[in-house]
Amino acid sequence: MALHEDRRRAESFGDDPLLYDRVRPGYPPELVDDLVAESPADVLDVGCGTGMVSRLFLGRGCQVLGVEADPRMAEVARQLGCQVEVSRFEEWEPADRSFDLVVSGQAWHWVEPESGARAAAVCLRSGGRFAAFWNETVHSAETMEMFLGIYRRLAPKLIEFSMVLGTARPYIPADPLQDPTVLALVATGEFHSPARKLYRWQRRYAVQDWLGLLRTASDHRQLSDVRLAGLLAELERQLEGTEELRVGYETRLLELART
Repeated sequence: MALHEDRRRAESFGDDPLLYDRVRPGYPPELVDDLVAESPADVLDVGCGTGMVSRLFLGRGCQVLGVEADPRMAEVARQLGCQVEVSRFEEWEPADRSFDLVVSGQAWHWVEPESGARAAAVCLRSGGRFAAFWNETVHSAETMEMFLGIYRRLAPKLIEFSMVLGTARPYIPADPLQDPTVLALVATGEFHSPARKLYRWQRRYAVQDWLGLLRTASDHRQLSDVRLAGLLAELERQLEGTEELRVGYETRLLELART
């Protein structure tokens, strides 16, 4: 099953949207600096969740509209000052509205590639830009060794491909034109000049916030309640006395121009 087809997993984040909004890492200000460099007036936030990305652009003076499939997440975004319409992006009706910038933070992999690319082309103005970005986690060697010892015993299936563990390292071809996301967008005939950029930064977590973050991770939420509780209890035991965790992030930006 392709990731965008796993709707149970895609919509698991809304089980506790306030926790999600509090503990998710966010994005570095340098990323937003680059995306507002050309002064986009109107921004569309695809898969906006609780509005974490939307609020970054609202803070830079942009008009922002979010599209979110989960009404629970959308409601929290509205409570936090964002304008949101509930729909999967592939089915969303722009109603003659157009935008200077379409962004998607940690969400484009939940969109069906071909129909999502066509939808982005429809709602972007000529000369506008499409920007998708994802966080990848980078733990210190010491922290990773401790985590892997626990996960091998209690949740071995999560080790192979987990965003929060930092083992999810998707294949990124050297040539951007071979990237599946780029291929789908370019195939519409409306996008060109793919570019990528990497941002490295850190966030500090209190232990309980880190455990809360794990509760929001879609792969961890596939565990049974008993197994997840056991995993979190063992992690908490091992981290007892730790004042904070310093977690590294690499944010990867993929950007294309609209013809």
